[in-house]
Amino acid sequence: MLPLGADPMVERATLTGLASVVALVVATGSAEAQCDSRLRELSSDPFTNSTSQHGTEVEPDTFVFGSTIVTTFQVGRFFDGGASDIGWATSTDGGANWSKGFLPGITKLQGAGPYDRVSDPSVAYDVPHAAWLISSLALVEHGTNVNSPAVVVSRSVDGGLTWANPVTVGTGADLDKNWTVCDTTAASPFYGNCYTEYDDAGANNQLRMATSTNGGLTWTQASVPTTSVIGGQPVVQPNGTVIVPLNNGSQSRVQAVTSTDGGASYAGPVTIAIIAAHPVSGNLRTSPLPSAEIDGAGRVYVAWQDCRFRSGCASNDIVFSTSSDGTTWFAPSRVPIDPTTSTVDHFIPGLAVDKTTAGASAHLGLTYYYYPNAACSAASCQLSVGFISLTNGGASWSAPTQLGSPMSLGWLPSTTQGVVVGDYIHVVRGWSRLPRICAGHRSQRQHLPRGDVHRQRRLRRIGWQRDRERRGRGGESACRTRKRSAPDGPIARLDALGRALGPLDDYVASGKCR
Repeated sequence: MLPLGADPMVERATLTGLASVVALVVATGSAEAQCDSRLRELSSDPFTNSTSQHGTEVEPDTFVFGSTIVTTFQVGRFFDGGASDIGWATSTDGGANWSKGFLPGITKLQGAGPYDRVSDPSVAYDVPHAAWLISSLALVEHGTNVNSPAVVVSRSVDGGLTWANPVTVGTGADLDKNWTVCDTTAASPFYGNCYTEYDDAGANNQLRMATSTNGGLTWTQASVPTTSVIGGQPVVQPNGTVIVPLNNGSQSRVQAVTSTDGGASYAGPVTIAIIAAHPVSGNLRTSPLPSAEIDGAGRVYVAWQDCRFRSGCASNDIVFSTSSDGTTWFAPSRVPIDPTTSTVDHFIPGLAVDKTTAGASAHLGLTYYYYPNAACSAASCQLSVGFISLTNGGASWSAPTQLGSPMSLGWLPSTTQGVVVGDYIHVVRGWSRLPRICAGHRSQRQHLPRGDVHRQRRLRRIGWQRDRERRGRGGESACRTRKRSAPDGPIARLDALGRALGPLDDYVASGKCR
């Protein structure tokens, strides 16, 4: 992820750059998955090149349409950025059965592609063209230097079961942080358009946007304002307006650009808010990148870490702003996870909105990382993931839930910018049965399939498990209630910490290092 520094590691949507395994862990109650911890492995690293770390699969991103689930991830992680290839796993029956493989034609290590490495997979679905798209950053080596000259897209037109060689979305000096989304509203005048945002770190983080109108076969560069940006996340309103919340290049402002002509041109940026961020302790790589989502009526929600509500900027809250048009934004509101007098530091938010809800009835889910003590050290910091939700458009929030046991920073991968779990964490709203794809640390190997665990504590596998139990009701044990009353429940989630997770109502957390 070049815009944050010299390391070209790239992060994104919950899971990510974590400890030693990626697997689906069932969480069946507030006791964090004590009822059922069976796992099924989806993928493992088959590469043997000596230049990258093997037994590693990192940065998964997941998208769901109907009963089809597609997840994508890096395989064979290089220490200084990128991977041997991009892996994929697809279920067309809600997680009962899976196919898996590796994208052809990108790297020299898989299908004789032209590039040395690849990073940053992002998956989307184009409904009218019935095309699954995985965009990624193609990387090349120049001696000891690595840069990304192209964003590419791999396509599948058979439900995510086979993938063609990639097409080029755009080229530049050193590209970063691609994010792809498609217009899925049938009534939109631009139904089926797909949009990819990225920036060019080799040109002062210049904003780039590209549009495809034919299922990702070809891409056209949009007319964009001359502006330095980082971390854009496009969303599409029901009327076809594209709104892209993003940070300016120095990460001092959250901004947005918009397109009303199907991605041909973009206006802005307009300022959403000035950022006031507390430096996170423990040499953990993090920054106030935005997480954006949209409700059924087209209202956009943007969340980021910010210390404006804390005396002396002593720690971060998660704050959010909303807009109905991408131009006029409400002043930031604080998500009340705990009192402003607490010592807790919150960061790396991932926002989800149930698109079947809107306005005052909008259902939101928010996942975030946190330290109980903002003033901890690298040796003493305990990193956890939390979840909080609401059902009334942001007026009142539920009590927060801790998703698994804390993690020591020594478990995390290192980069030139510190240890990292990912620059993003992402939550998506699922349907009645959805897999949880998550990262697990070697200390949890008692819950994992037999086999070696990578000694250097890197992410290792992608796994899954169908969520088969509902959230408990009343004062009963959630585990007992689930097993007795609802064998095919509605929840699923991915977690970047790779710990045993608790329920997330109707949300799925998914993560990826960009």
